Amino acid sequence: MDPERAASIRLLCLDVDGVLTDGRIILDGDGCESKVFHVHDGMGIRLWQDAGHAVAIITSRSSQAVSTRATELGITHLHQGVENKYEALQQVLKDTGMASSETAAVGDDLADLPMLASVGFPVAVANAVAEVKSTAIHVTMNSGGEGAIRELIEDLLRIQGRWDALVEARMNKALPLQEH
Repeated sequence: MDPERAASIRLLCLDVDGVLTDGRIILDGDGCESKVFHVHDGMGIRLWQDAGHAVAIITSRSSQAVSTRATELGITHLHQGVENKYEALQQVLKDTGMASSETAAVGDDLADLPMLASVGFPVAVANAVAEVKSTAIHVTMNSGGEGAIRELIEDLLRIQGRWDALVEARMNKALPLQEH
């Protein structure tokens, strides 16, 4: 990971299927969709926010499960059913006042390429397709849905010198080190 670039990141833009989940889409007999999210990613997102940083979700699909999870985690920049992830990213940058150089985007598949190509810190999860990995400047060790976002956040916050203080603050508040 490039420490100089990592030190300036203040905004994470995340895909969902294959990044926050393992990429499988579960449909029941009535067509209702379910998703499985990793609790470690949730705690990482909370710590990222505790550091004063922003998170956005930009996804091609629309799902009530994603809306619910975003609400649970306090993610207010939620863009679902997005056809053009580049345009959605530009709206997030405008809404947050962040520069693309201060932004990391995480993806796994071809639909994420325009978003990844337009940020200062493009990231691929371990199970991303080859084209996404070749666009990324960092590839996580963990796969999407298996703690890749927590891994990335922890690495970024350690480089930024914030990780230990954030963990200590959680301990001092007598809050569990689990996402709730």
